[in-house]
Amino acid sequence: MRMPNNFFVVSVLLMSFLAPQHVSAQTAEQRGLEIAQEADKRGNGFNDFRAEMEMILKNRQGDESRRFIRVMGLEVDGDGDKGLSIFDEPADVRGTAMLTYSHKVDTDDQWLYLPALKRVKRIASRNKSGPYMGSEFAYEDLGSQEVEKYTYKYLRDEVFQGMDSFVIERDPVDKYSGYTRQVTWIDKAEYRPLKTDFYDRKNTLLKTLTFIGYKKYLENHWRPSEMFMENHQTGKTTRIIWKNYRFRTGLKDNDFQVNDLKRAR
Repeated sequence: MRMPNNFFVVSVLLMSFLAPQHVSAQTAEQRGLEIAQEADKRGNGFNDFRAEMEMILKNRQGDESRRFIRVMGLEVDGDGDKGLSIFDEPADVRGTAMLTYSHKVDTDDQWLYLPALKRVKRIASRNKSGPYMGSEFAYEDLGSQEVEKYTYKYLRDEVFQGMDSFVIERDPVDKYSGYTRQVTWIDKAEYRPLKTDFYDRKNTLLKTLTFIGYKKYLENHWRPSEMFMENHQTGKTTRIIWKNYRFRTGLKDNDFQVNDLKRAR
């Protein structure tokens, strides 16, 4: 008796479902890298931006000081982004400017112009773990966070602030980094960083950075309204409040030149 053709098709499908499945499982390292790459991909395509930020520094006793800074950033194809920060207030730091050329693999290039000394100072690789202008942010925190600068490991899924999140560990490749590792919570819906714990060279929890109040720009680019860094070892904190984001403003490579830092306004 000849069976209809559709019987043969169904039989093949059943056999394929019943046969042993040889699917190679991802390692924790592969999964962690995949999550980091997706987060990085979603952040691309902004071209350039301008913004203002208020930096609020607070010591263990609760004493505050405030700084007002203009920030510019330029996306660079095939390498890390470029960034320029110019201090407007208070008067004792007015005109201070920092320029960063981030790199995917090589150590970032950073220069700081100090008006009181009237000279541009290059930040040495060994000093990038030091505090930026008295804040709880290190110089290495301020470059673009390129995927290639770390190795990764997926740790777990977890709900953070009501959002389903991935928790991954990333370990800096740079031997001069001030951190042994960082643990980051990334929301599953939009792949935005929500929180990062920083561990010092003794592998002790040093700082926690929390991202607050995300807003969406250019249809798919998310930026936090605030970033709060808490130093668990000193009791000091730094809060950054972002204001007036503008994207695709026409900035070019010529706007990020070392020789122009003394004239940055």
